Amino acid sequence: MILDDIAAFSKKRIAAAKEIKPLEEIKEKALSMPRGNFRFENTLKKSGLSFICEVKKASPSKGIISENFPYLDIAEEYEKAGADCVSCLTEPKWFLGSDDIFKEIREKITLPMIRKDFTVDEYQIYEAKCMGADAVLLICALLDTKTVEKYIGICDILGISALAEAHDEKEIKSAADAGARIIGVNNRNLKNFTVNFSNAQRLREEIPENVIYVAESGVKTANDVHLIKSIDADAVLIGEAFMKSENKKQMLDDFRRA
Repeated sequence: MILDDIAAFSKKRIAAAKEIKPLEEIKEKALSMPRGNFRFENTLKKSGLSFICEVKKASPSKGIISENFPYLDIAEEYEKAGADCVSCLTEPKWFLGSDDIFKEIREKITLPMIRKDFTVDEYQIYEAKCMGADAVLLICALLDTKTVEKYIGICDILGISALAEAHDEKEIKSAADAGARIIGVNNRNLKNFTVNFSNAQRLREEIPENVIYVAESGVKTANDVHLIKSIDADAVLIGEAFMKSENKKQMLDDFRRA
């Protein structure tokens, strides 16, 4: 499965990073920084549908999405267009992202940012804090309930948010049991990367009432956004559609009107 391959590679990446900067060192640095104010989740609490706009060059299912990939221009365009938050891929092998891309974007925009990577070690949460991230992604298909709970606890100490991502009822329950305050339902099955757009709609009632609900993947049209809003989602995360659009502001305007 692709997810297993990505996770295995992530573990190798973290092992290499620890050789350069041990866990205790990056942990100490992260804890010495001012505690965050949970900007990401507080932004998603506002009335109306929030838009999390993604910056990514490639994906396992689509290959290269943005050939030129002027990521700073893209992020600034999102901000000018009125995006609520920005998601930035840092996974280097399948998504062609990097920590440096994230850090450069962080210096250019003021919006809350989520570091989107495949978290397999607490090290990555401290990394994210040091990079200026407002949130991290925790994929329930990769992490058991106790680990998700532990990682949310670390995020709380640092003042950053955790987006717990689920694809089915079992994973939603795991996220909820772990105390997740934000749960994203991914329309994409990360085990084979197929997309079923009805997934977010089908699983809506499984999300606890007091939890922020994010619909992820497969959103391409204003009608898709209208459907997401009709199921009372708090936010939608959109990547490929925006990345392929030549006029991101116009597309976001169209989506907001929907």
